[in-house]
Amino acid sequence: MTSFGKTIASLALIGAASLHVPTAVAQVIKVGVVQTTTGGSAALYGIEQKNAIEQVVEQANASGKLGKLKIELVHYDDGADRNQTVNIFQRLIGKDKVSAILGPTLTTSALAADPLAQKAGIPIIASSNTAAGLTQRIGDRLFRVSPPEDIVTPGVIKRVVAQNKIKRVAQIYGIDDQLTKSAYTVQKQALADNGVNVVATETFQRGDVDFAAQLTKIKAQTPDAIVIGALAEEAAAIVRQARQLGIPQQVLFIGTQSAISTKFFELGGAGAEGTIVGTAWYPELDNPVSQSFVRDYEARYKRRPDIYAAYGHDAAALLVEAIRRAQSGDSARIHAELTAIKGYPGVLGPIGFDANREPTVEPKILVARGGKFVPLDGKGADK
Repeated sequence: MTSFGKTIASLALIGAASLHVPTAVAQVIKVGVVQTTTGGSAALYGIEQKNAIEQVVEQANASGKLGKLKIELVHYDDGADRNQTVNIFQRLIGKDKVSAILGPTLTTSALAADPLAQKAGIPIIASSNTAAGLTQRIGDRLFRVSPPEDIVTPGVIKRVVAQNKIKRVAQIYGIDDQLTKSAYTVQKQALADNGVNVVATETFQRGDVDFAAQLTKIKAQTPDAIVIGALAEEAAAIVRQARQLGIPQQVLFIGTQSAISTKFFELGGAGAEGTIVGTAWYPELDNPVSQSFVRDYEARYKRRPDIYAAYGHDAAALLVEAIRRAQSGDSARIHAELTAIKGYPGVLGPIGFDANREPTVEPKILVARGGKFVPLDGKGADK
């Protein structure tokens, strides 16, 4: 063989060998995202949560904090239909082989679908399921970052009743949604504990738009306050129509976390002013992590985040942290790391999970003022 031929042969061998040099390939961890992005009120929450989750995961993947791991989100819209949620969970578990699930948006859907993940040993982190007792009812695979109504509502009722010397209230709530039914029960007990007389109780169904009949009956009883258990669209319609029917401004509205939405003020109009709610966060919270999140969210989505975006952020951030610690897509290892997280620097403040996998965050009392929710005392956290 000539020298030229030997050179070509050597180069060919080198080239062939280079094809077999191992390269660093990221290990993909699939995470299911079940958020309602169509379907009435629920979409107001689901879109915000999905946005924040995507933002967190993209930032984590780009930062290198996960090492050899990369998270891939697998999103499905359940359309606020619990039967569809069940189908989606079955697909995520059986076909997509996800390591964890973020969602679903509604408590009603969670009660239908979460048991499938529980049985499969897959951890779930809920961003907006605030019905009382949910984590104990589902099992040890369910965590949540939104404080439940039985933790938040009693403090709200106690504070508002005492400050405003409320003696007579009316309740109105949705009878076909697990969250609103749970909210009603918690509100009713809190009112009884504070010696308040319930003079009227009215109901509606999700998707109703006309509340004139219920509000007319409530008006006739001249309550000091109206306590509302409703999702955002219905809550906004109730407060708007109540003022249009002549229920005076001095009659207070007390709602739940589900009333908080970027659309509440748009849909509620002038009637939204003065609505009081309990929750865990507001955009002006004096927290560097929160302030950075608000800036990033506004830059990306061209609007301010609401509480559901904040909940979505911390749900995703805690899952990312658990995956980082586990350095694995193994669901059991991720679950173990989730249970161990304490005092993580989240948007909501230092956050982790207690023995019942409930969030260790500080509830706050907010009031609707000038198109946004602000602290009731004008300062910050309120118990």
